[in-house]
Amino acid sequence: MDQNRTEALNELAEELQGVNETLTPLEALTWVEVLWEDFEATLAKAGEKYQGEAVAVRFVQQQIKQHGPMLHRFNTTNEKFKHLMIGRDDQSIN
Repeated sequence: MDQNRTEALNELAEELQGVNETLTPLEALTWVEVLWEDFEATLAKAGEKYQGEAVAVRFVQQQIKQHGPMLHRFNTTNEKFKHLMIGRDDQSIN
């Protein structure tokens, strides 16, 4: 991972923690990485041309604004996200 991307992920994780203090720094970073990777994978599956990291950053920022305060309550059976749910079963929503 290049330095610009690492810096962007760290800044986004801080932004997420700013709206959701329940998440640890590691959980916030993990959420940001998952959102970013999911965005890129969705573009690739749709056959869309990757438009650069700036577009991915804007997407993740939008997700943080819309869903960030409640991400700690997210629940899923998807194995990709399961590690984010550990220890949070009593607070989760579907």
